[in-house]
Amino acid sequence: MSVVQMCEAAGFARSGYYRFLDPVKPAGADMDLRSEIQKIALEWPSYGSRRITEELKARRWDVNRKRVQRLMREDNLLCLTKRKFVVPTTDSNHRLRVYPNRAASMVLTGMDQLWIADITYIRLEEEFVYLAVILDAYSRRVIGWHLDQCLDDSLTLTALRMALRQRLVQAGLVHHSDRGVQYASIEYTDTLKLNGIDISMSRKANPWDNAVCESFMKTLKYEEVYRTEYRNLAHARSAIGVFLERVYNEKRLHSALSYRSPVEFEKSLSIAAVSQPLAV
Repeated sequence: MSVVQMCEAAGFARSGYYRFLDPVKPAGADMDLRSEIQKIALEWPSYGSRRITEELKARRWDVNRKRVQRLMREDNLLCLTKRKFVVPTTDSNHRLRVYPNRAASMVLTGMDQLWIADITYIRLEEEFVYLAVILDAYSRRVIGWHLDQCLDDSLTLTALRMALRQRLVQAGLVHHSDRGVQYASIEYTDTLKLNGIDISMSRKANPWDNAVCESFMKTLKYEEVYRTEYRNLAHARSAIGVFLERVYNEKRLHSALSYRSPVEFEKSLSIAAVSQPLAV
């Protein structure tokens, strides 16, 4: 088998394999630069190495394109290949269809009315990985997540499929995200439509449209990520999985939920629904 075939079979990136053969620690300056590249890649998912280089220069980084391209290749940021798209739009930085913001006008009264989705990056010892999450906006519970090395729609699709396995889709359910290519891809939006889920996206250059997810990411970073030194992807998956499922969902108290955990809050809703007398 070739190196590519072996890496695909084992679920590893080629960059990780070659770093294993030659385990040279990356320079601190490289890691700081790579961290800045991650931020730009998440903010502007359609940017290639040329645009990211220019954005870095605008942020006072002294870099050339070859260095940026090398770091992007190591962190699997070059896997977002351009495709031919069916529905063009001029309202974004890609040619995929962008959907209007429906979440902004919603008044939530229960679970599974609005799911919110987002992506962040996480720094390991020698590389970066990406976390996609889906939350129930009413209970703040994490209902789907996936951590991986590649920032394409397979990341968000895996998180979405987990949410679909765990929850019951009700009529009128809305899925809200930003306008990134991972959420606007044909396969992702088709999956939502096939499951009867309406699509909502943030307005252009307005991150506050997804404020609940932004707040969650801040909690995740300060209470788990910044306190842990992850050795590799497997370690990060295990530790973050424990935090999401057993700490955040089951134990962490939320002021928005009258200082209850998401699981406790959802149980209280179920109890209230059962005890409510039927109308005669």
